[in-house]
Amino acid sequence: MLEIRNLHASIGGKEILKGLTLTVKDGDVAAIMGPNGSGKSTLSYIVSGREGYEVTAGEVFLNGENILAMPADERAAKGLFLAFQYPVEIPGVTTMTFLKAAMNAQRKHRGEKELPTPEFMKIVRAASDKLGVAQDMLRRALNVGFSGGEKKRMEVLQMTLLDPKFGILDETDSGLDIDALRVVADGVNALRGDGRGFLVITHYQRLLEYIKPDSVHVMAAGRIVKSGGPELAHELEANGYKDYIGQAA
Repeated sequence: MLEIRNLHASIGGKEILKGLTLTVKDGDVAAIMGPNGSGKSTLSYIVSGREGYEVTAGEVFLNGENILAMPADERAAKGLFLAFQYPVEIPGVTTMTFLKAAMNAQRKHRGEKELPTPEFMKIVRAASDKLGVAQDMLRRALNVGFSGGEKKRMEVLQMTLLDPKFGILDETDSGLDIDALRVVADGVNALRGDGRGFLVITHYQRLLEYIKPDSVHVMAAGRIVKSGGPELAHELEANGYKDYIGQAA
């Protein structure tokens, strides 16, 4: 599904990732936890194709295909989805317009016809009702004036509609109340299964009470320093990262 081999990357001449290796199997949810500054968000940006980062060594494979040379839109067309920690506001572009453009771009890549407007509206309304996204939000500019929880619900709606092969959640639980947290978790859990994988990046174990990971990985100083099962998240919640920060130094 997703395989990262010896990934080194920098920004502005400063090395952030220092030989990171990670594999997420088909159908699995892998969680990455780690202290601030360990490179977790940098990893999500590099895998998804954000500009401004220099990959100096290593490879990233999605379903056996090296994606590092692809632009971000091509990676998205291949089925990669990134849910941002801080979703971007796009004034002047209504949410429905954005969703329709995104869905039709994916369909075009698959060689399918664009969705007729009535069918598109039906699909979006059904998904939004299930996720608790108010219909008036769909008529507003994307994320403009939305609360933190509303923005995260919108990210999950996008993920549901685009039906990605691999989803990356970059601290999506940041700043969420318990209801919004459950919406995010329910959206991920509804998509779990063969043919899809997830990488969940989080500081806190509480999200993993709702999204049960298959594996947990500790990241420090730009690399994975320990891997284990769900019990590792409980250990980190109890003891913090002090042992791993020293190990990575």
